[in-house]
Amino acid sequence: MTQPVIIGSERSEVGLPAGMDVLRRGGTALDAVEAAMRRCEDNLTDHYVGTGGLPNAQGVVELDASVMTGSDRRFGAVGALRGFPNPISVARAVMERLPQHCLLVGEGAALFARENGFEGAELLTDESRAMWRQQLLTAAEAVEGENTPAVDGDHRYRRAALELVRRMAPHEGPWGTINIVALDAHGEMCVGVSTSGYPFKYPGRVGDSAVPGAGNWCDLRGGGAACTGRGELSLRGGTARTVVDLLGLGKEPADACRVALEETAGLPDEFRSELRALALTPDGRHGGAAGQEGSVYAVMTDASTEPELRPRTLV
Repeated sequence: MTQPVIIGSERSEVGLPAGMDVLRRGGTALDAVEAAMRRCEDNLTDHYVGTGGLPNAQGVVELDASVMTGSDRRFGAVGALRGFPNPISVARAVMERLPQHCLLVGEGAALFARENGFEGAELLTDESRAMWRQQLLTAAEAVEGENTPAVDGDHRYRRAALELVRRMAPHEGPWGTINIVALDAHGEMCVGVSTSGYPFKYPGRVGDSAVPGAGNWCDLRGGGAACTGRGELSLRGGTARTVVDLLGLGKEPADACRVALEETAGLPDEFRSELRALALTPDGRHGGAAGQEGSVYAVMTDASTEPELRPRTLV
C-alpha cells in the first residue's frame, strides 16, 4: 500500500484537509482532489477561483478547470465556463460522462453542466466587482501572483486591460490559480487545477489550467505537475508536461520544476510575469519552484493535523 499524500499551491490550505480526509478513508486521488478543490472554489475570500473570482474585461466571471489521472492519463476540462461555481466537478464529469472529449468551453461547457444537473449561480460578488475596478488602476502588486511586486510586464498588461475594458463598456453589476495533486493508498495519482483566469482578460480567453501538458499533466511513469501564474508562458512551454518528463528521467521534484521554469525564461513576452510549478512523484516525493523568494506550497500526509507550508526552490 502507498502512503497517501496531498499537496497544493498557495491558498489550497482551505481545501487540503477535506482531501486528506478522503484519502484517510481509502478514497481515490480523484475524489480527494475534487473534494479539496471544491472547498477552495467555494471560499468567498479567494478571488482567483470559483465564486467571487475576478472577472474578464466585460465584468463577467469565466472559470477554467481540469483533472487528470496518472494511471491512464484520462483528462477532463472546461474553459471560459460562466454561471457554475464548481468547475472542477464539471471537468470531472467531462472526463467520466463524455469520454469521447477532453475539453469543453464557453456555452458548450455551460450546456453540458446544465444537462448533467449542476446548479448554476451568480459568480460575481460585490467584493470581487470592487476589486476588479480598483485593480484597473495602477497598482504595485503583480496581476497574478501571491502579493508579489509588479514587474514591467504586469504594468503593460494592466494598460492593455484598461484599453479592453474601455472598449467593451463593462456593465454594472493574493491572486492566482490553485493546483492540487493527490496520491492515494492504491498508488493512483490525480492533478486538479482551477482558476478564474487572468483578471481583465479578453472574453473567451482560456489559459493553461484547462490544457493538458501546459498547466496540468499526470503520468505515473513520472508523476504529476501543475502550474500557476502567467498561463500563456506554460502554454508555450508545455511546462507541466516538461516537469513530469524530467521526473521520469530521475530529477527531484523541485529541480524538475526549476528546470522547466527556466526553459520559459527565454521566451519573448512583453507581458511577462511570474510562473510557478509544483510536482509530486508516485513514491510521495514533492517540491516546487518559483521566481520570487518566499514562495511556498502546502502538504499533508496521513500523519498531518493541518497543512504544512514548504518553501519552493527559487529560479
